[in-house]
Amino acid sequence: MMDIGLTALLLLLLVVVLGFWRKVNVGLLAIAGAAVLGYASGQFSGKQIIGGFSASLFMTLLGVTLFFGIIQENGCIEFVMRRMVGVFGKQIWMAPVLVFAMGFIVAAIGPGCVPAMAFAAAMAVPLAHETGYHPVMLLVIGNLGTYSGRFSPITPEGILIRSLLEEQGLSISITSLILNTLIGNLVLFLIVFAAYKGFRVKASDGIKIECEKEKMRADQVIALISVAVMILLVIFVNMDVGLASFLVSAVLILLRIGDEKKAVGSVPWNTLLLVCGVGVLMNLVISTGGIDMLANSMSSIMTSGTAAGIMGVVSAVMSWFSSAIGVVFPTLIPTVGTIVNNVGGGVQTAEMVSVIALFASVAGLSPASTGGAIIMGACGADEEFNRRYPGDKLFAQLLAWAFITIGVLAVMAFAGVFGWFG
Repeated sequence: MMDIGLTALLLLLLVVVLGFWRKVNVGLLAIAGAAVLGYASGQFSGKQIIGGFSASLFMTLLGVTLFFGIIQENGCIEFVMRRMVGVFGKQIWMAPVLVFAMGFIVAAIGPGCVPAMAFAAAMAVPLAHETGYHPVMLLVIGNLGTYSGRFSPITPEGILIRSLLEEQGLSISITSLILNTLIGNLVLFLIVFAAYKGFRVKASDGIKIECEKEKMRADQVIALISVAVMILLVIFVNMDVGLASFLVSAVLILLRIGDEKKAVGSVPWNTLLLVCGVGVLMNLVISTGGIDMLANSMSSIMTSGTAAGIMGVVSAVMSWFSSAIGVVFPTLIPTVGTIVNNVGGGVQTAEMVSVIALFASVAGLSPASTGGAIIMGACGADEEFNRRYPGDKLFAQLLAWAFITIGVLAVMAFAGVFGWFG
Protein backbone atom coordinates (compact mmCIF):
# COMPACT_ATOMS: atom_id res chain seq x y z
CA MET A 1 0.00 0.00 0.00
CA MET A 2 1.34 3.44 -0.96
CA ASP A 3 2.65 5.60 1.88
CA ILE A 4 0.08 8.28 2.74
CA GLY A 5 2.76 10.99 2.73
CA LEU A 6 3.69 10.09 -0.85
CA THR A 7 0.00 9.94 -1.75
CA ALA A 8 -0.46 13.46 -0.37
CA LEU A 9 2.50 14.75 -2.41
CA LEU A 10 1.20 13.13 -5.60
CA LEU A 11 -2.24 14.61 -4.91
CA LEU A 12 -0.66 18.06 -4.59
CA LEU A 13 1.09 17.53 -7.94
CA LEU A 14 -2.18 16.38 -9.52
CA VAL A 15 -4.00 19.45 -8.20
CA VAL A 16 -1.36 21.79 -9.66
CA VAL A 17 -1.39 20.01 -13.05
CA LEU A 18 -5.19 20.02 -13.22
CA GLY A 19 -5.33 23.69 -12.30
CA PHE A 20 -2.79 24.59 -14.99
CA TRP A 21 -4.42 22.38 -17.61
CA ARG A 22 -8.06 23.33 -16.97
CA LYS A 23 -7.38 26.95 -15.92
CA VAL A 24 -9.10 26.41 -12.56
CA ASN A 25 -8.10 28.05 -9.27
CA VAL A 26 -5.63 25.64 -7.63
CA GLY A 27 -6.84 26.68 -4.17
CA LEU A 28 -10.34 25.43 -4.94
CA LEU A 29 -8.98 22.12 -6.23
CA ALA A 30 -6.67 21.85 -3.20
CA ILE A 31 -9.58 22.09 -0.75
CA ALA A 32 -11.47 19.44 -2.72
CA GLY A 33 -8.36 17.26 -2.80
CA ALA A 34 -7.87 17.68 0.95
CA ALA A 35 -11.45 16.51 1.55
CA VAL A 36 -10.90 13.40 -0.57
CA LEU A 37 -7.54 12.58 1.05
CA GLY A 38 -8.78 13.22 4.58
CA TYR A 39 -11.90 11.08 4.39
CA ALA A 40 -10.52 8.37 2.08
CA SER A 41 -7.55 7.76 4.38
CA GLY A 42 -9.74 7.76 7.47
CA GLN A 43 -7.00 9.65 9.32
CA PHE A 44 -8.52 13.13 9.41
CA SER A 45 -11.84 14.51 10.61
CA GLY A 46 -13.66 17.36 8.91
CA LYS A 47 -12.56 19.66 11.72
CA GLN A 48 -8.91 18.72 11.18
CA ILE A 49 -9.17 19.31 7.43
CA ILE A 50 -10.83 22.71 7.89
CA GLY A 51 -8.19 23.53 10.51
CA GLY A 52 -5.67 23.79 7.68
CA PHE A 53 -7.37 26.97 6.50
CA SER A 54 -5.30 29.74 8.09
CA ALA A 55 -7.76 32.34 9.37
CA SER A 56 -4.93 34.62 10.50
CA LEU A 57 -3.27 34.55 7.07
CA PHE A 58 -6.63 35.15 5.37
CA MET A 59 -7.38 38.12 7.64
CA THR A 60 -3.93 39.60 7.06
CA LEU A 61 -4.10 39.26 3.28
CA LEU A 62 -7.68 40.57 3.19
CA GLY A 63 -6.81 43.60 5.32
CA VAL A 64 -3.72 44.53 3.31
CA THR A 65 -5.34 44.07 -0.11
CA LEU A 66 -8.48 45.95 0.98
CA PHE A 67 -6.41 48.88 2.22
CA PHE A 68 -4.26 49.12 -0.89
CA GLY A 69 -7.32 48.75 -3.08
CA ILE A 70 -8.54 52.02 -1.52
CA ILE A 71 -5.12 53.62 -1.98
CA GLN A 72 -4.85 52.51 -5.60
CA GLU A 73 -8.35 53.76 -6.41
CA ASN A 74 -7.49 57.11 -4.79
CA GLY A 75 -4.53 57.63 -7.15
CA CYS A 76 -2.21 59.20 -4.56
CA ILE A 77 0.66 56.76 -5.20
CA GLU A 78 0.44 57.24 -8.96
CA PHE A 79 0.48 61.02 -8.46
CA VAL A 80 3.67 60.83 -6.37
CA MET A 81 5.36 58.47 -8.83
CA ARG A 82 4.60 60.71 -11.81
CA ARG A 83 5.97 63.69 -9.91
CA MET A 84 9.15 61.74 -9.26
CA VAL A 85 9.45 61.04 -12.97
CA GLY A 86 9.05 64.75 -13.62
CA VAL A 87 11.73 65.68 -11.09
CA PHE A 88 14.32 62.98 -11.77
CA GLY A 89 13.52 62.02 -15.33
CA LYS A 90 15.29 64.83 -17.17
CA GLN A 91 18.27 62.69 -18.10
CA ILE A 92 17.89 59.93 -20.66
CA TRP A 93 19.93 57.40 -18.67
CA MET A 94 17.51 57.73 -15.77
CA ALA A 95 14.63 56.04 -17.61
CA PRO A 96 15.62 52.40 -16.88
CA VAL A 97 16.64 53.30 -13.32
CA LEU A 98 13.29 55.03 -12.74
CA VAL A 99 11.26 52.10 -14.07
CA PHE A 100 13.19 49.64 -11.87
CA ALA A 101 12.93 51.90 -8.80
CA MET A 102 9.21 52.57 -9.28
CA GLY A 103 8.52 48.86 -9.69
CA PHE A 104 10.41 48.19 -6.46
CA ILE A 105 8.76 51.01 -4.48
CA VAL A 106 5.18 50.39 -5.61
CA ALA A 107 5.49 46.66 -4.84
CA ALA A 108 7.16 47.28 -1.47
CA ILE A 109 4.61 49.72 -0.06
CA GLY A 110 1.95 47.06 0.10
CA PRO A 111 0.21 45.92 -3.10
CA GLY A 112 2.81 43.29 -3.92
CA CYS A 113 4.03 42.13 -7.29
CA VAL A 114 1.14 42.03 -9.76
CA PRO A 115 -0.29 45.57 -9.23
CA ALA A 116 3.27 46.92 -9.25
CA MET A 117 4.04 45.16 -12.55
CA ALA A 118 0.94 46.73 -14.08
CA PHE A 119 2.04 50.16 -12.82
CA ALA A 120 5.59 49.70 -14.14
CA ALA A 121 4.21 48.60 -17.52
CA ALA A 122 1.98 51.68 -17.75
CA MET A 123 5.04 53.82 -17.06
CA ALA A 124 7.48 51.94 -19.31
CA VAL A 125 5.59 52.20 -22.61
CA PRO A 126 5.39 56.03 -22.78
CA LEU A 127 8.99 56.24 -21.54
CA ALA A 128 10.05 53.96 -24.40
CA HIS A 129 8.35 56.29 -26.89
CA GLU A 130 9.99 59.38 -25.43
CA THR A 131 13.50 58.02 -24.96
CA GLY A 132 14.02 55.55 -27.78
CA TYR A 133 14.78 52.68 -25.41
CA HIS A 134 13.49 49.26 -26.45
CA PRO A 135 10.04 48.83 -24.83
CA VAL A 136 10.67 45.19 -23.90
CA MET A 137 13.87 46.24 -22.14
CA LEU A 138 12.02 48.78 -19.99
CA LEU A 139 9.12 46.39 -19.34
CA VAL A 140 11.42 43.56 -18.24
CA ILE A 141 13.42 45.95 -16.05
CA GLY A 142 10.19 47.18 -14.45
CA ASN A 143 9.25 43.59 -13.61
CA LEU A 144 12.69 42.95 -12.11
CA GLY A 145 12.18 45.88 -9.73
CA THR A 146 8.94 44.39 -8.44
CA TYR A 147 10.63 41.02 -7.87
CA SER A 148 12.59 42.47 -4.94
CA GLY A 149 10.08 45.00 -3.65
CA ARG A 150 7.41 42.30 -3.32
CA PHE A 151 9.11 40.87 -0.22
CA SER A 152 8.70 43.82 2.14
CA PRO A 153 7.01 43.01 5.50
CA ILE A 154 3.65 44.50 4.47
CA THR A 155 3.12 42.79 1.11
CA PRO A 156 1.07 39.60 0.64
CA GLU A 157 4.27 37.77 -0.35
CA GLY A 158 6.23 39.02 2.66
CA ILE A 159 3.38 38.13 5.01
CA LEU A 160 3.06 34.63 3.54
CA ILE A 161 6.78 33.87 3.75
CA ARG A 162 6.97 35.03 7.36
CA SER A 163 3.94 32.87 8.22
CA LEU A 164 5.42 29.77 6.54
CA LEU A 165 8.71 30.22 8.39
CA GLU A 166 7.04 30.79 11.77
CA GLU A 167 5.20 27.47 11.38
CA GLN A 168 8.65 25.82 11.34
CA GLY A 169 9.93 27.88 14.26
CA LEU A 170 12.20 29.81 11.88
CA SER A 171 12.70 33.48 11.12
CA ILE A 172 14.92 35.54 8.86
CA SER A 173 15.62 39.21 8.43
CA ILE A 174 13.37 40.62 5.71
CA THR A 175 16.24 43.01 4.94
CA SER A 176 18.43 40.00 4.11
CA LEU A 177 15.75 38.61 1.81
CA ILE A 178 15.33 41.92 -0.02
CA LEU A 179 19.09 42.48 -0.36
CA ASN A 180 19.72 38.95 -1.64
CA THR A 181 16.98 39.22 -4.25
CA LEU A 182 18.07 42.76 -5.12
CA ILE A 183 21.60 41.56 -5.97
CA GLY A 184 20.18 39.05 -8.43
CA ASN A 185 17.74 41.49 -9.99
CA LEU A 186 20.36 44.22 -10.39
CA VAL A 187 22.68 41.80 -12.20
CA LEU A 188 19.80 40.85 -14.50
CA PHE A 189 19.03 44.58 -14.96
CA LEU A 190 22.55 45.13 -16.32
CA ILE A 191 22.38 42.08 -18.59
CA VAL A 192 19.02 43.10 -20.06
CA PHE A 193 20.24 46.70 -20.49
CA ALA A 194 23.35 45.51 -22.34
CA ALA A 195 21.45 42.96 -24.46
CA TYR A 196 19.17 45.67 -25.85
CA LYS A 197 22.16 48.03 -26.29
CA GLY A 198 20.68 50.56 -23.92
CA PHE A 199 24.07 52.25 -23.65
CA ARG A 200 23.78 53.39 -27.29
CA VAL A 201 20.52 55.29 -26.85
CA LYS A 202 20.98 59.03 -26.83
CA ALA A 203 18.56 61.95 -26.87
CA SER A 204 19.15 65.64 -26.53
CA ASP A 205 15.80 66.68 -25.07
CA GLY A 206 15.59 64.16 -22.24
CA ILE A 207 12.36 62.64 -21.03
CA LYS A 208 9.18 64.57 -21.74
CA ILE A 209 6.57 62.57 -19.87
CA GLU A 210 3.71 64.90 -19.03
CA CYS A 211 3.13 65.41 -15.33
CA GLU A 212 -0.15 66.43 -13.80
CA LYS A 213 -0.61 70.21 -13.70
CA GLU A 214 -2.99 70.27 -10.77
CA LYS A 215 -1.93 69.94 -7.18
CA MET A 216 -2.51 66.85 -5.09
CA ARG A 217 -6.11 66.73 -3.88
CA ALA A 218 -6.91 66.87 -0.16
CA ASP A 219 -8.24 63.30 -0.18
CA GLN A 220 -4.99 62.14 -1.82
CA VAL A 221 -2.95 63.84 0.90
CA ILE A 222 -4.99 62.07 3.60
CA ALA A 223 -4.69 58.74 1.78
CA LEU A 224 -0.92 59.17 1.55
CA ILE A 225 -0.75 59.99 5.27
CA SER A 226 -2.79 56.84 5.98
CA VAL A 227 -0.09 54.71 4.35
CA ALA A 228 2.49 56.22 6.71
CA VAL A 229 0.15 55.71 9.69
CA MET A 230 -0.36 52.04 8.82
CA ILE A 231 3.39 51.45 8.53
CA LEU A 232 4.05 53.28 11.83
CA LEU A 233 1.40 51.19 13.62
CA VAL A 234 3.13 48.02 12.43
CA ILE A 235 6.66 49.17 13.29
CA PHE A 236 6.21 51.09 16.54
CA VAL A 237 2.98 49.72 18.04
CA ASN A 238 3.77 46.18 16.87
CA MET A 239 0.22 45.88 15.55
CA ASP A 240 -0.57 43.02 13.19
CA VAL A 241 -0.30 44.37 9.64
CA GLY A 242 -3.72 42.97 8.70
CA LEU A 243 -5.47 44.56 11.68
CA ALA A 244 -3.64 47.86 11.10
CA SER A 245 -4.83 47.78 7.48
CA PHE A 246 -8.45 47.13 8.55
CA LEU A 247 -8.25 49.98 11.07
CA VAL A 248 -6.95 52.53 8.58
CA SER A 249 -9.31 51.26 5.85
CA ALA A 250 -12.31 51.77 8.13
CA VAL A 251 -11.24 55.35 8.86
CA LEU A 252 -10.76 56.12 5.16
CA ILE A 253 -14.19 54.69 4.30
CA LEU A 254 -15.85 56.67 7.13
CA LEU A 255 -14.18 59.82 5.79
CA ARG A 256 -15.55 58.97 2.31
CA ILE A 257 -12.00 58.86 0.96
CA GLY A 258 -12.52 55.24 0.04
CA ASP A 259 -15.60 53.71 -1.57
CA GLU A 260 -16.60 50.58 0.34
CA LYS A 261 -18.04 48.71 -2.65
CA LYS A 262 -15.08 49.52 -4.89
CA ALA A 263 -12.63 48.63 -2.12
CA VAL A 264 -14.24 45.22 -1.53
CA GLY A 265 -14.44 44.68 -5.29
CA SER A 266 -10.72 45.39 -5.65
CA VAL A 267 -9.75 42.58 -3.27
CA PRO A 268 -8.11 39.77 -5.30
CA TRP A 269 -10.42 37.06 -4.00
CA ASN A 270 -8.97 34.50 -6.42
CA THR A 271 -5.53 35.02 -4.90
CA LEU A 272 -6.85 34.69 -1.34
CA LEU A 273 -8.64 31.46 -2.28
CA LEU A 274 -5.49 30.24 -4.03
CA VAL A 275 -3.14 30.90 -1.10
CA CYS A 276 -5.43 29.77 1.72
CA GLY A 277 -6.90 26.87 -0.25
CA VAL A 278 -3.48 25.41 -1.02
CA GLY A 279 -2.75 25.81 2.70
CA VAL A 280 -5.58 23.37 3.51
CA LEU A 281 -4.01 20.62 1.41
CA MET A 282 -0.48 21.55 2.49
CA ASN A 283 -1.54 21.05 6.12
CA LEU A 284 -2.36 17.42 5.31
CA VAL A 285 0.82 17.00 3.26
CA ILE A 286 2.82 18.20 6.27
CA SER A 287 0.82 16.12 8.78
CA THR A 288 1.30 12.93 6.76
CA GLY A 289 5.05 13.47 6.47
CA GLY A 290 4.91 14.37 2.79
CA ILE A 291 6.95 17.56 3.19
CA ASP A 292 9.60 15.73 5.22
CA MET A 293 9.75 13.14 2.46
CA LEU A 294 10.19 15.86 -0.18
CA ALA A 295 12.79 17.69 1.91
CA ASN A 296 14.76 14.50 2.60
CA SER A 297 14.69 13.54 -1.08
CA MET A 298 15.96 16.95 -2.14
CA SER A 299 18.62 17.13 0.57
CA SER A 300 19.93 13.68 -0.42
CA ILE A 301 21.21 15.11 -3.72
CA MET A 302 22.40 18.40 -2.21
CA THR A 303 25.70 19.49 -0.73
CA SER A 304 26.46 22.76 1.00
CA GLY A 305 27.78 24.05 -2.32
CA THR A 306 24.85 22.94 -4.48
CA ALA A 307 21.83 23.32 -2.16
CA ALA A 308 20.98 26.90 -3.13
CA GLY A 309 21.38 26.29 -6.86
CA ILE A 310 19.29 23.12 -6.88
CA MET A 311 16.56 24.71 -4.76
CA GLY A 312 16.49 27.75 -7.03
CA VAL A 313 16.16 25.75 -10.25
CA VAL A 314 13.40 23.58 -8.74
CA SER A 315 11.56 26.78 -7.71
CA ALA A 316 11.86 28.23 -11.22
CA VAL A 317 10.63 25.08 -12.95
CA MET A 318 7.63 24.92 -10.61
CA SER A 319 6.90 28.60 -11.19
CA TRP A 320 6.80 28.14 -14.98
CA PHE A 321 3.72 25.97 -14.49
CA SER A 322 2.15 27.37 -11.33
CA SER A 323 1.80 30.45 -9.14
CA ALA A 324 4.77 31.56 -7.04
CA ILE A 325 2.66 32.87 -4.16
CA GLY A 326 -0.02 30.19 -4.46
CA VAL A 327 2.04 27.03 -5.02
CA VAL A 328 5.83 27.46 -5.04
CA PHE A 329 6.21 29.35 -1.76
CA PRO A 330 3.73 27.18 0.22
CA THR A 331 5.33 23.97 -1.12
CA LEU A 332 9.06 24.69 -0.92
CA ILE A 333 9.50 27.09 2.00
CA PRO A 334 8.21 24.45 4.49
CA THR A 335 11.12 22.21 3.35
CA VAL A 336 13.79 24.78 4.27
CA GLY A 337 14.20 23.85 7.94
CA THR A 338 14.69 20.15 7.20
CA ILE A 339 17.06 20.79 4.29
CA VAL A 340 19.22 23.21 6.31
CA ASN A 341 19.48 20.63 9.11
CA ASN A 342 20.15 17.69 6.79
CA VAL A 343 22.70 19.34 4.50
CA GLY A 344 24.50 21.44 7.11
CA GLY A 345 27.89 22.78 6.10
CA GLY A 346 26.95 26.41 6.41
CA VAL A 347 23.72 26.32 4.37
CA GLN A 348 21.69 29.28 5.65
CA THR A 349 17.95 29.63 6.06
CA ALA A 350 17.98 33.14 4.55
CA GLU A 351 19.93 31.89 1.53
CA MET A 352 17.47 29.07 0.83
CA VAL A 353 14.41 31.30 1.26
CA SER A 354 16.03 33.95 -0.96
CA VAL A 355 16.63 31.57 -3.87
CA ILE A 356 13.09 30.19 -3.65
CA ALA A 357 11.69 33.73 -3.65
CA LEU A 358 13.97 35.07 -6.39
CA PHE A 359 13.93 32.17 -8.85
CA ALA A 360 10.16 31.68 -8.58
CA SER A 361 9.63 35.40 -9.20
CA VAL A 362 12.01 35.80 -12.15
CA ALA A 363 10.60 32.67 -13.82
CA GLY A 364 7.46 34.80 -14.16
CA LEU A 365 9.02 36.54 -17.16
CA SER A 366 7.76 33.56 -19.16
CA PRO A 367 4.90 34.62 -21.49
CA ALA A 368 2.82 31.84 -19.91
CA SER A 369 3.10 33.59 -16.52
CA THR A 370 1.57 36.83 -15.23
CA GLY A 371 4.72 38.94 -15.63
CA GLY A 372 5.28 37.92 -19.23
CA ALA A 373 1.58 38.29 -20.02
CA ILE A 374 1.59 41.88 -18.71
CA ILE A 375 4.58 42.70 -20.93
CA MET A 376 2.87 41.19 -23.99
CA GLY A 377 -0.34 43.02 -23.18
CA ALA A 378 1.44 46.37 -22.76
CA CYS A 379 3.22 46.03 -26.12
CA GLY A 380 0.14 44.65 -27.86
CA ALA A 381 -2.02 47.56 -26.68
CA ASP A 382 0.37 50.09 -28.26
CA GLU A 383 -0.22 50.42 -32.02
CA GLU A 384 3.37 51.24 -32.94
CA PHE A 385 5.02 48.66 -30.70
CA ASN A 386 2.49 45.99 -31.70
CA ARG A 387 3.48 46.55 -35.33
CA ARG A 388 7.23 46.58 -34.63
CA TYR A 389 7.21 43.64 -32.22
CA PRO A 390 4.62 41.04 -33.34
CA GLY A 391 3.15 38.78 -30.70
CA ASP A 392 4.83 35.57 -31.89
CA LYS A 393 8.30 37.13 -31.85
CA LEU A 394 7.67 38.78 -28.49
CA PHE A 395 6.49 35.43 -27.09
CA ALA A 396 9.73 33.75 -28.18
CA GLN A 397 11.77 36.66 -26.82
CA LEU A 398 10.20 36.47 -23.37
CA LEU A 399 10.50 32.69 -23.31
CA ALA A 400 14.22 33.08 -24.02
CA TRP A 401 14.55 35.61 -21.19
CA ALA A 402 12.80 33.22 -18.80
CA PHE A 403 15.52 30.63 -19.47
CA ILE A 404 18.49 33.02 -19.71
CA THR A 405 17.71 34.82 -16.45
CA ILE A 406 17.29 31.56 -14.53
CA GLY A 407 20.59 30.33 -15.98
CA VAL A 408 22.38 33.46 -14.77
CA LEU A 409 20.81 33.21 -11.31
CA ALA A 410 21.75 29.53 -11.10
CA VAL A 411 25.42 30.38 -11.70
CA MET A 412 25.19 33.03 -8.96
CA ALA A 413 23.50 30.59 -6.57
CA PHE A 414 26.11 27.86 -7.09
CA ALA A 415 28.77 30.54 -6.47
CA GLY A 416 27.18 31.30 -3.09
CA VAL A 417 26.19 34.89 -3.91
CA PHE A 418 22.79 34.63 -2.22
CA GLY A 419 24.38 33.71 1.07
CA TRP A 420 26.14 37.07 1.38
CA PHE A 421 23.35 38.59 3.47
CA GLY A 422 22.47 35.71 5.80
